[in-house]
Amino acid sequence: MTSDEDATAGRAQEMARSSRDHSDVRDRLERWLAGRLPEGAEPRITGLEATSATGMSNETLLLSACWQERGEPRQERLVARLAPDQRDVPVFPSYDLERQFEVIRLVGELSDVPVPRVWWSEPNPGPIGTPFFLMGHVDGRVPPDVMPYTFGDNWLHDADEADQRCLQDATVSVLARLHAVDGAEERFAFLRPDAPGDTPLRRRVATARAWYDFAAADGFASPLVEQGFAWLDAHWPATEGETVLSWGDARIGNVLYHGFTPAAVLDWEMATLGPRELDLGWLIYAHCIFNDIAGAFGLPGMPGFMRAEDVAAGYEALTGHRLGDLAFYGTLAALQYGIVFLRTGARSVHFGELEPPDQVDDLLHNREGLERMLAGEYWT
Repeated sequence: MTSDEDATAGRAQEMARSSRDHSDVRDRLERWLAGRLPEGAEPRITGLEATSATGMSNETLLLSACWQERGEPRQERLVARLAPDQRDVPVFPSYDLERQFEVIRLVGELSDVPVPRVWWSEPNPGPIGTPFFLMGHVDGRVPPDVMPYTFGDNWLHDADEADQRCLQDATVSVLARLHAVDGAEERFAFLRPDAPGDTPLRRRVATARAWYDFAAADGFASPLVEQGFAWLDAHWPATEGETVLSWGDARIGNVLYHGFTPAAVLDWEMATLGPRELDLGWLIYAHCIFNDIAGAFGLPGMPGFMRAEDVAAGYEALTGHRLGDLAFYGTLAALQYGIVFLRTGARSVHFGELEPPDQVDDLLHNREGLERMLAGEYWT
């Protein structure tokens, strides 16, 4: 990298995520736990730290807690997911943490997809200033986002091809097992998007459009993202297929791995009901974008990993389901990544880390790839 690129990478690594006082959150959480546990439990939070290992949609805190249970000391490592402070330019327009809590609980009950144990959900912002829920801590490792794992010098990039393929196949298996949950439309009816449209896919895209309208406010309208929505309308799949439970943010950066096997599937805020291809297109593109970024820095990336044809073949072998137009679903994923970049760019401007750009589309880290998709040149 050049010195300018090093500086840019450093800024990305240090990007501000929250303006909360964590010592205050710790004290208030301790008082809240005392009200949740039986009398005499005398809970204490002995450690609290933020983590930047995952995305920026929720604030994640790692806790060490201890209390008395039936006269014996008990210690637990917990993870708190907090709705972001509206002053911190959140990625999404709203956060329903109770819904996320319920999705994780039901996935744990109805499938063998590995998820953390959920403990408590608190929808009332009063106790600590925002809604939150607590889940169990799971040991594991995550392919890094910063710097992207495709840049090299990390456990996944440096693994041999057999282990990389093991991780790929095991992650595809997670999607196959998730999509096999019986009666998803009834059991997860609360995930039905509250958006216009006569099919699950129409409603999902309408939800993304409303998300973009939120992100575009205050001077962040993107001509390229708007072109993308027009492209989707013009290239709509002839058939949408079966409706399943969709993880929504299906990428390896949202999985904790033991070795090369998933130990816990995380980040369910985008869970929805829709075609299988929503998750498969997202999984494929979530790797493509990191490969594209690596290429922009002159790095070889990982071109043999998470190839669309390999992911599709693996999924079809597990499920017997032949996937539809993955170019459409990959482009939908890229468009939603663009919306995320609008919000994270606005956040960087808010925290003084970035000057407002002359062209809003310059905030889109996937601009070149998205332009090629709309020109019909990317997925070929």
